[in-house]
Amino acid sequence: TSSRYHERALRSVGFHPRYPLMASASDDGSIHVFHSMIYSDLMRNPLIVPVKVLRGHNVVNSLGTLAMVFHPTQPWLFSAGADGKIHLFQDL
Repeated sequence: TSSRYHERALRSVGFHPRYPLMASASDDGSIHVFHSMIYSDLMRNPLIVPVKVLRGHNVVNSLGTLAMVFHPTQPWLFSAGADGKIHLFQDL
């Protein structure tokens, strides 16, 4: 499946445990970072605001960024791609 922000299939989606951040990684080689807020009032729509697009993985055999995870305490994001590389993004 894909989203309006990615050109190819989604591979990973995650939420930061301390900060109001979420991210999605895709076969297009990019990671999109969003500010997100979920309200306790379920009748109110969640707030999701695009913050940044992270690029660094090359697409190999139609596969791009395969996995991503947030650091547990810092606003950092780690990613792994089909190109065999692991990236640490610290400037979110």
